[in-house]
Amino acid sequence: LNDPRYAQRTDEEVIPVIGLRRKIAQKMQEAKRRIPHFTYVEEVDVTELEDLRARLNAQYGASRGKLTLLPFLIRAMVLAVREHPEVNARYDDEAAAVTRFAAVHLGLATQTSGGLMVPVIRHAEALDLWACAAEILRLAEAARNGKATREELGGSTLTVTSLGPLAGIAHTPVINHPEVAIVGPNRIVERPMIRGGRVVARKMMNVSSSFDHRVVDGMNAAEFIQRIRAYLECPGTLLLA
Repeated sequence: LNDPRYAQRTDEEVIPVIGLRRKIAQKMQEAKRRIPHFTYVEEVDVTELEDLRARLNAQYGASRGKLTLLPFLIRAMVLAVREHPEVNARYDDEAAAVTRFAAVHLGLATQTSGGLMVPVIRHAEALDLWACAAEILRLAEAARNGKATREELGGSTLTVTSLGPLAGIAHTPVINHPEVAIVGPNRIVERPMIRGGRVVARKMMNVSSSFDHRVVDGMNAAEFIQRIRAYLECPGTLLLA
């Protein structure tokens, strides 16, 4: 057969790992080498949240901007940090000391043409949903266009990572060293669930997270994610707290 679809190929390509890509590789290697990761995944019913998001966008989208899921998740993380300050911290390996922060400077893991970058939402605890959404959009565009400043790319205390519609059902995110925790939403899927003895369609999403086991105990990590889950499943509380 001479079908070109089945022709043997022997070509190779060597791609030097340099510049930003090399720095990213070194940072990821350092994070995995230094930090004893453990991952926790929880399922969240986001039916009410998605209904609320749709209503808010219909009423305020034209004047205040559209809301994605991410500002809701970030607000839930900020509120959960109040009860679990151990996750909003950095660990100094050399000094064997943990610094906890009152301010939540939230790293936003962003894929760019040059590789992964983490612009920082400063004082996320002081932003409402729309201000947070605007800052997410501004920082993501700056990172993808190569216009993010050094100040905008450093100083995070906690990171959120999201692949949007490509997020899959679960993942094991790598902690942004020297932080001690990272949280990432997964794909929303509508599927049958049993509620009150009846099978009903619900919108379900997993939240994947990783923690530094030197600093965050398993119980504390689970309680932190469960608080996030509680806020997301009763989204009205995000507007009141």
